[in-house]
Amino acid sequence: MRWFLTVLGVVFGVTVFLFLDYALPSKQTVRITNTYNRLTEIGSNAIFYASPDTGTVQNAQGQRDVRFIDTVRPNGKPYVYRNEDTGWIWPPYFKYDSSNLHAQATDLKSTAASPEWVSVTSYGWRVSWLSIYPNAISIKPVAGPDVQPFNWPAIIILLVLGLLLFLIWRMWNQFHERSIEPAIRSADEAWDRLDAQSDEARDRARGRLSRWWNRVRRR
Repeated sequence: MRWFLTVLGVVFGVTVFLFLDYALPSKQTVRITNTYNRLTEIGSNAIFYASPDTGTVQNAQGQRDVRFIDTVRPNGKPYVYRNEDTGWIWPPYFKYDSSNLHAQATDLKSTAASPEWVSVTSYGWRVSWLSIYPNAISIKPVAGPDVQPFNWPAIIILLVLGLLLFLIWRMWNQFHERSIEPAIRSADEAWDRLDAQSDEARDRARGRLSRWWNRVRRR
């Protein structure tokens, strides 16, 4: 039983970590090289794209017109973002300005000869073989490739989640002390009384049997 609970706890912990890693905002310092729209095949990876409820249009072939932002990191490696509204659907970024963000990203395009660096706030993962892209939330110019803005939103969210978990833990401890532990003690005491009564009844039965056997022997 203990190994099962351990495995369950590990699986739960990994699931929570992956969930937070995907949903929390991250910041990347990059250089924008291109912005464009592309008909994108949406299939088994649909969970990593915006919900149709946000107003996205998808044709009968399962293709969606998605905005993309091509960038290059300071180390020269490419990194591609999608640019979709999130609406009121999860995750709750309430993004409705993908058109404005696309225009801003287009205005901030630059070349390697004359680079202009920006910090892109996004959520999600980039998995090439699954055609999964992080969703850009905002873009802000920065002074250079070495500038790494502090990720305040993610820190605040983690602090709030930590505070909620602490409050839940405290409430559980209080509930355990006030309700569960007294119930366990009461059950233990009831069991002890039942066990004592059982022992007493067994002793009486043995005594009666012994007296009956002695009378039989005297006959």
